[in-house]
Amino acid sequence: MNTFIALLRGINVGGNNILPMWEFVGVIEGLGLSKIKTYTQSGNVVFQTENQDIKQLPQDISAAIGKSHGFTPHVLLLDLQEFQAAIAANPFPEGEREPKTLHLFFLDAVPPNPDLEALARIKAESERYLLINKVFYLHAPDGIGRSKLAEKVEKVLGVAVTARNWRTVSKIMAMAMEVD
Repeated sequence: MNTFIALLRGINVGGNNILPMWEFVGVIEGLGLSKIKTYTQSGNVVFQTENQDIKQLPQDISAAIGKSHGFTPHVLLLDLQEFQAAIAANPFPEGEREPKTLHLFFLDAVPPNPDLEALARIKAESERYLLINKVFYLHAPDGIGRSKLAEKVEKVLGVAVTARNWRTVSKIMAMAMEVD
């Protein structure tokens, strides 16, 4: 069995794209996934599958949600090793003490032409960031609620992203270790 993490984007936000996690579990059980665990209502799920070819799985999950709930969220899929590597590569360990200030933006792909200079021009003085492979790390001690950098990451990098704070990443990792 292989352990995976699926991060759903744009669900249960502002009263839109409502998907209770207990319903979501039922939806993906229908895809043959097992040992399913979710964290919060924002679309964090850990599961196992025997399937070796998972390239189509994000689209299958999205389509199954579309069939059951009428919308098709973007699904980003990581295997356990990718998720562990993202945690291990954290360039801002001081942010771990205040987990709401450290965010990992998981990317669909390595950006072909990231304009990091554009990000440098819009970042707040207190913000620090680093792009490592398919993860954009942002340490924002003043929060990301008003961060122009956080707001523009996806547009500037040119690939789909979904962000999680360090607390959520840590909880997902703990769930993944339970499942694995």
